[in-house]
Amino acid sequence: MTTEQTAEYANEYAPEHTPRLNWAEHAPDVYKAMLRLDAAARKGLDPKLRELVKVRASQLNHCAFCLDMHTKDALAAGESVERIIQLGAWEESRHFYTEKELAAIELTEAVTVLTDGFVPDEVYEKAAKHFEEAELAQLVAAITVINAWNRFGVTCRMVPGHYTAGQHQ
Repeated sequence: MTTEQTAEYANEYAPEHTPRLNWAEHAPDVYKAMLRLDAAARKGLDPKLRELVKVRASQLNHCAFCLDMHTKDALAAGESVERIIQLGAWEESRHFYTEKELAAIELTEAVTVLTDGFVPDEVYEKAAKHFEEAELAQLVAAITVINAWNRFGVTCRMVPGHYTAGQHQ
């Protein structure tokens, strides 16, 4: 499907994917600040781990645009299709991931969902066992930033399907 066909399909058959607002155009200073924040949060984290975190947060937040982007970026970083597919059921597919990755994924869920209003000590401590403090701080930053991107994407109904891997790096 071409970009034009995808947009036409989205407008006609999937109104929930009709863009509401081009927020980057109307709030360019915020968009530029987000790009800088995103670049800063990427430092010191393994690219494959970073993309797994972004994909998992985007799954939880139902951000189709970010799922499109970060699955493509994960593949470009060398991640396997199998591990990306299994990420939605990571608790039943633990054998696909390292203990460090599992700690990052679990922390991602705790920070993203915040259903109890906090990140449980056991989840944080598990992550702290696998990440040095500076790397852990970067991981928390990366999780926080993807959650912000997800909120822009979902609220503005950004349409997935036309991102090219590495486009925003």
